Amino acid sequence: MSQTVYTVGHSNSTIERLVGMLQQHAITAIADVRSQPYSRFNPQFNRDVLASSLKNAGLEYVFLGQELGARSDDPACYRDGRAQYSLIAKTPVFERGIARLIAGTERFQVAVLCAEKEPLACHRGILISRHLQEKGIRVRHILEEGTLEDHEASLGRLLQMQGIQENHLFHSRDELIALAYERQAEDIQYSASQDSQTA
Repeated sequence: MSQTVYTVGHSNSTIERLVGMLQQHAITAIADVRSQPYSRFNPQFNRDVLASSLKNAGLEYVFLGQELGARSDDPACYRDGRAQYSLIAKTPVFERGIARLIAGTERFQVAVLCAEKEPLACHRGILISRHLQEKGIRVRHILEEGTLEDHEASLGRLLQMQGIQENHLFHSRDELIALAYERQAEDIQYSASQDSQTA
């Protein structure tokens, strides 16, 4: 796998720390995959402010929240008010977003950016990384302390998080990983009720 996409979560860090981590790993472009790229508590990561800060640091910025966000605009991607990653992944708009990411790796060292610090608690790890890896793209997560974790190592953690034993008598590792993805998606998928709770 020659092409690599990185991922990073801004969490409640400073913009300086985020830029420092990106520069540490020679990232040259950010693909923002937040559906709503604004933060009441961390305004330094509001879309326009972030784009300007990254530009000043010599980094490219592209917003792909409509294509690759966890909150699809397509009502067909919801069941009982909850977004379904399996349905989002089948939409043409998601496929276009993945294709744009992969094309971007030809010219840039790209990092997918979202808010969660833990990639396995975020759709970038459970939805986007899964489909990049299936297309032969290497995915590496920039963790909170700035270290790198290959998505393959993240999957080992995911199996543990979901209490799934890797050595199963009747199921292959791929089947177990698919089950872990499904369970984790159920845990973290966006629900419309979250908006009413935070409004």
